[in-house]
Amino acid sequence: MLNVLSLFDGMSCAQIALDKLDIPCRYYASEVDKYAIKVAKSNYPQTIHMGSVTELSWTDKNLHKHLQPQIDLLIGGSPCQGLSLGGQRLSFNDPRSKLFWEYMRIYKDCKPKYFLLENVRMTKQNQDIVSNELKVEPVSINSNLVSAQNRQRLYWTNIPFSKPKNKNIYLQDILEYATIDEDKKNCSDPKDFKGSILKDVFKKDHPKLLAAGYPQVVIVQLPRGVNKGGVKALHGKTPALSISSWQNNNFIVHTDDLKWRRVTPLEYERLQTVPDNYSNCVSKTQRYKMLGNGFTVDIISDILKGIN
Repeated sequence: MLNVLSLFDGMSCAQIALDKLDIPCRYYASEVDKYAIKVAKSNYPQTIHMGSVTELSWTDKNLHKHLQPQIDLLIGGSPCQGLSLGGQRLSFNDPRSKLFWEYMRIYKDCKPKYFLLENVRMTKQNQDIVSNELKVEPVSINSNLVSAQNRQRLYWTNIPFSKPKNKNIYLQDILEYATIDEDKKNCSDPKDFKGSILKDVFKKDHPKLLAAGYPQVVIVQLPRGVNKGGVKALHGKTPALSISSWQNNNFIVHTDDLKWRRVTPLEYERLQTVPDNYSNCVSKTQRYKMLGNGFTVDIISDILKGIN
């Protein structure tokens, strides 16, 4: 039985990964979001929830009656909004990114046999701070090896593993359905395309629309005459999911008439290699949010194969 402590656990994507590997575990989770906890409890009622990481002390055995003498695996993906190359790059001065030091505090407290930390691509300076603390260099892995999503992440771990092989999964492989909402014909982007008919925007051959930048567009198959550079850039994959991309510009584009629909929560689950309807006990809004925040499960399970 593996004793696992998951910090910033979210909806327990790490537990899904362990489950896929048939690794029995006693699973302790530190999480504060009530919706994520609800999803975790719905799927794994045996989870031992420990509350906020800032109030967690693994050395104080009087604080939590369920504390175990040894943690075999410490896992977590500390909030990254202040570190991302795509954000403001506030480094560890950002209140959310400071939570990395809570991970390190618990790491030093419980002295796990194995550890795994996931985070976004960041400046070399910030990356070196993490590496120096954990005494290992990160491995950069793109989720597009195991899913239809481009999601580049860094993984620091002492678990021996090799990068997963490419499963060649593309958007058409994860679609829930191909129909389009007839009532939704306008782009929702407030900066460039508000009020525009999506078909007309495609005809204009607008390069921003097709690149994996802003706005983000999910493209299944592009019609003839559309910017070839955009096709090459996306390769049938979505841009990285985030907690806000669902409200902005992630679309499924119908190739016949260029109508569109948003990506469904179930498709979000598939893009993160989460089991279908795993998160359906909470609202659509909360599902999008926690899936955008979560791990790509099959990447985590591939890494955890190295545990013996």
